[in-house]
Amino acid sequence: MTAFVARPLPQRRLTGQRHALVATAHVRLMILMLMLMAGFALVIGRIAILGLSSEPASSQARGNGALPRGDILDRNGEPLARTIEAWTIGVHPAKLLGDRHEIAARLAAVMPDHDEAWFYERLTLPVNFTYLERHAAPALVNAVHAIGEPGIVFAQEPERLYPQTTLAAHVLGYIGPTGDDPRIMGRAGIERAFEEQLTNPATRGTPVTLSIDSRVQAAMESELSHAMVSFQAKDATGVVLDVNTGEVIAMVSLPVYNPNKIKGTSSDALRNNVTQSVYELGSTFKPITMAAAIETGVVTSMAKRYDATEPLHVGGFTIHDDHPQKRFLDVPETLIHSSNIVTARIADEIGKDRMAAMFTAMGFATKPDIELREKQKPIWPVYWARSTVMTTGYGHGIAITPLHLANAYATLVNGGIWRPTTLLKVAPGKAVQGRRVISEATSARMRQLLRLVVTQGTGRKGEAPGYRVGGKTGTGEVAGAGGYSKKANVSTFAAAFPMDAPRYVVIAMLDSPIGNAESFGLTTAAWTAAPVVSRVISRTGAMLGVTPDNSRDVDVSELLPLLWHAPGEDTADPE
Repeated sequence: MTAFVARPLPQRRLTGQRHALVATAHVRLMILMLMLMAGFALVIGRIAILGLSSEPASSQARGNGALPRGDILDRNGEPLARTIEAWTIGVHPAKLLGDRHEIAARLAAVMPDHDEAWFYERLTLPVNFTYLERHAAPALVNAVHAIGEPGIVFAQEPERLYPQTTLAAHVLGYIGPTGDDPRIMGRAGIERAFEEQLTNPATRGTPVTLSIDSRVQAAMESELSHAMVSFQAKDATGVVLDVNTGEVIAMVSLPVYNPNKIKGTSSDALRNNVTQSVYELGSTFKPITMAAAIETGVVTSMAKRYDATEPLHVGGFTIHDDHPQKRFLDVPETLIHSSNIVTARIADEIGKDRMAAMFTAMGFATKPDIELREKQKPIWPVYWARSTVMTTGYGHGIAITPLHLANAYATLVNGGIWRPTTLLKVAPGKAVQGRRVISEATSARMRQLLRLVVTQGTGRKGEAPGYRVGGKTGTGEVAGAGGYSKKANVSTFAAAFPMDAPRYVVIAMLDSPIGNAESFGLTTAAWTAAPVVSRVISRTGAMLGVTPDNSRDVDVSELLPLLWHAPGEDTADPE
């Protein structure tokens, strides 16, 4: 029997099998690697396509006209408006890779101002791009970035920032689209008036430096706001004006708004009442009429006396004094007691042509002469009847803006030179030359008379110790469709200081104030507007370079003997 012996496989065969197994493993590994690489390539390609085809948030904004803008500074270099680079978070809904419900939930977790439903609605909009957050903090950008969704994009775009929020809002204005014009551009104030300079690459590197002093502006806003709330006034305005240069140091219109957040702001708040609203400013016109009388030779002596014993009847109208003295009044007494009757008699002597000429010279026939585009032309009498001439003499029948009045008072006290007002800082010695309206002698006389109104008459509550304030109260009835209101008035105090060497005019006006315990129920300017001016001057006089000095004053000694009452006697009328 033959025996079979098992032989081992040849070595060559075993080696070939091992090589085949290794080769198969290599092929499988290569296939896996290729699949992984293809997956990574797909994701990277997708991200690259999104990066190349998508339009970032900043491009979206710039496409609508949002351009970097130059800074706006106050006269001391404090920033009032500037452009910063702000983070935005946006999304391309059609290019999202992840589950929209999950993304919405994660977004709501890091941005709790909106809920998951809101984010889901944004993520499913049928648009190419929409914003999720316009003013995102860097920490929030990092948190959203961690979600890892390539359809959510991040960018920086120029954002206009008003660091003082509401301060000088009506001066600065705001930017944004309007109506059918989607472009982001200046829509009011300096932003609108200097749009070209602020956005032109050749000039935007140079800030626009305003005449505004933010410290004085803040003080005026504070005092006016307090008075407006205290007297429940409809609105309020205030102006501080350099009498020698025409620079507006403060311009306040209340109610105010925040230019950082324009959406939802009422039209009343957006309106600049200093330049856009006209008012019959009452007895504040009397010094203007008196200056015209002196300048034209109608009044040649301060001792000249006029009949104020009875109301004045003319053309079916009766002119009376609110606080009748029932006697003859000389020129200083006419202003001290704010006599409508005597002022009307003087205006009648001046006549239509010369009264109209004075008002025209003061700028009352045109819009305020200032850089702002938002301004209103005064309401000028259509027909200058004799009664019209008389009533305009004490501020009825003609309506002007508070800025017109401030400019007129600057002319009265600065030596008689009218200059256009400006919101730009004027370099020393570079003030506009202006034009002469009244003589230096008439201006000197007006300084004496205005000082007497504060020391002896209706303006006593406008005094600021050491600052030698002069001014005139004015309380005019509010004109409406049905005539003049007997329940609402416009209360104004127009002042200048220091009267021995005038530097600044200060105007405060309250529209339709309601009397309170502080004013003993009265709404007249002596009790409502004059104290505002007093506090503003006391707070800001030293800032403006005027040192309080109780040893100095304008010399009124020649006029004191003309007053019927003893000097210092309290005869102030509550006008």
